[in-house]
Amino acid sequence: MADNPMLKFVRVGQDYPAKRPADERSDDFGEISRKYEMVKAEEQASRCSQCGVPYCSTHCPLHNHIPDWLRLTAEGRLREAYELSNATSTMPEICGRICPQDRLCEGNCVIEFSGHGAVTIGSVEKYITDTAWEQGWVEPIRPLADRGQSIGIIGAGPAGLTAAELMRARGYEVHVYDRHDRAGGLLTYGIPGFKLEKPIVMRRVERLEAAGIHFHLGFAVGRDATMAELREKHDAVLVATGVYKPRAIKAPGVGSDGVVDALDYLITSNRKSFGDAVPAFEDGSLNAEGKNVVVIGGGDTAMDCVRTAIRQGAKSVKCLYRRDRANMPGSQREVANAEEEGVEFVWLSAPEAFEAGDKGVSGVRVAKMRLGQPDASGRRAPEPDPGSEFRVDADLVIKALGFDPEDLPKMFDADELSVTRWGTLRVDHKTMQTSMDGVFAAGDIVRGASLVVWAIRDGRDVAERMHAYLKTKVSAARDKVAA
Repeated sequence: MADNPMLKFVRVGQDYPAKRPADERSDDFGEISRKYEMVKAEEQASRCSQCGVPYCSTHCPLHNHIPDWLRLTAEGRLREAYELSNATSTMPEICGRICPQDRLCEGNCVIEFSGHGAVTIGSVEKYITDTAWEQGWVEPIRPLADRGQSIGIIGAGPAGLTAAELMRARGYEVHVYDRHDRAGGLLTYGIPGFKLEKPIVMRRVERLEAAGIHFHLGFAVGRDATMAELREKHDAVLVATGVYKPRAIKAPGVGSDGVVDALDYLITSNRKSFGDAVPAFEDGSLNAEGKNVVVIGGGDTAMDCVRTAIRQGAKSVKCLYRRDRANMPGSQREVANAEEEGVEFVWLSAPEAFEAGDKGVSGVRVAKMRLGQPDASGRRAPEPDPGSEFRVDADLVIKALGFDPEDLPKMFDADELSVTRWGTLRVDHKTMQTSMDGVFAAGDIVRGASLVVWAIRDGRDVAERMHAYLKTKVSAARDKVAA
């Protein structure tokens, strides 16, 4: 009887791809982890227990067939593993890099619960599709026959790109509108290269362009066309803008020079990595070099900012977060990476005021916090600890408190677009249509700031709903002609 290639977790330990030393990786924006070799990827995949109820899959928003492609990898059937992985995800190598696996698939791995350490699912996923690109297994999109219908997609982030790919494959003419000069949304301009190198995103975009998808970049809806004009031009429209409005801090001095928004800072850094001329970087206003940097926030965006500041040569980098480490929303792996690279975390702390000097912000007055009673979400609410105030030096303060929706009805000149009390677009959850007929919405603009993997899931779901809507539209038109 042949040796079972799986269930080797009892004798094979968990082993992630080796990280480059902190002092080496802190000098560049290359990804921090080295790639698995084939033997190591097969070995780590073989640790899967092939459990009867795969919690890894059920806790993945895409419900990827994780145990199945782990087994195929362990058996050396890598092309089949890629095809299975690709069947449920439009961007598996991107999810393998930036998904918080510790909170999703790996965090719910059965052998993690048994104390053996989770299967390194994300690293294997990344290895499978990187190999597929290298070997030429990633095939072009081959659209079905032209349906004679077009769709417009507003937003070239993960939700919009996923819907674009799936709708183009079904034979629709697809136009993608985005206000930035490159497609990809936050994959391109929000996430630093040390987590997601940009050629990985660009090759996905190029594949979509090769399939005949039309990209209209530098195109702002409301400025270059109204929503009504796009609705008139296309048989259906998808709004997948994401959420870009930074949450504000109410504290004296918050308007001082040198107190900046996280996304402005990250976009500037990513543009510089592309080789663009970026005046705000060159003049130092969005450049951390030689500065005492304070980042306020505890999510993944805050982690991106602190680690970017390290790479730009900051004199010091501190992260202020109002709760403790256990209650931090960002990935614990990212916190560990940041600490290795020299970031100092100041837990249970919140800004009270920003002090300004001759050249802008010079320091932050900080109040220590303590955790009180649980708030509406069930997390213990932070409250000030009286008499505990202190000061930290700061030449650059980055606000990374999350994002809210922009006022799309006003921006798009579309008052009939209905929004929720949080400003997200209101949709019918069965059809994913907004209050405007034929206008759909997906991703963060519906669910609020969330994960890339959820945006991909929403893009996949909305493509099915739009397809059903457009088929019904054609049938109705035929019935009318026949009558």
